[in-house]
Amino acid sequence: MILAVDIGNTNIVFGGFDGTEICFSSRISTNLERTESEYIVLIRSIFEVHDIDRSEIEGAIISSVVPPLTNVLKNVLDRLTGKRTLVVGPGLKTGLNIVIDDPSELGSDLAVECVAAIAKYPKPIIVLDMGTATKFSVVDSRGDMRGVVIYPGVMVSFDALASRAAQLPRISFEAPKHVIGTNSIMSMQSGLIYGNAGMVDGIIDRIEEELGEKASLVATGGLCETIIKYCSHKMSFDPTLVLDGLRILYEKNAK
Repeated sequence: MILAVDIGNTNIVFGGFDGTEICFSSRISTNLERTESEYIVLIRSIFEVHDIDRSEIEGAIISSVVPPLTNVLKNVLDRLTGKRTLVVGPGLKTGLNIVIDDPSELGSDLAVECVAAIAKYPKPIIVLDMGTATKFSVVDSRGDMRGVVIYPGVMVSFDALASRAAQLPRISFEAPKHVIGTNSIMSMQSGLIYGNAGMVDGIIDRIEEELGEKASLVATGGLCETIIKYCSHKMSFDPTLVLDGLRILYEKNAK
């Protein structure tokens, strides 16, 4: 089994692969205050819940956008698996041609998503990732990683609105029946769901205009499934895209 770990700003996602098939996935909240010992306890409990025998883990790979946690989780996985954990970054072969101004600025999660998308979908490709931030990664018809659009995440935007507007209530993350809201809750839900769906459609239109052709549209991230149902563009929802990319990179680099 190969263990893939994606350290994000909000959650840390774990996935186990038997060959190309994902055996399990789990997530815990990202917390900079936890010690290595606390993470060991948490990850051991994940293994126990999913009946994972640690001796069967051949190796592990991490992508991280939270630098203070990268070495913490690497040390934890090294201890739990008895193997050297790979980390996506300088020195790791990706096979991805990154043509942005400074390739070192590209988040490891976005690079991993592009690697997986190229392996799974026809080029060109737009990868929509809706997490703490909303990100559009663009791969052109040659397979070059052309660049990224970054927008405040759905819940980041909503939290900012709620914290600055005392009279607006906290609301559930669901679409109202009508775009035109007739009360505060419906009005905010409309903006949250339909507003983000409209933004996604508009950005995709502009990216495809710059590319000069239609692209495969792939969506991932915890909030995507709710939003993309209300987009005019049809997208493939791929919740394990990052984990798949990590598996591919492990196979490229393990030997």
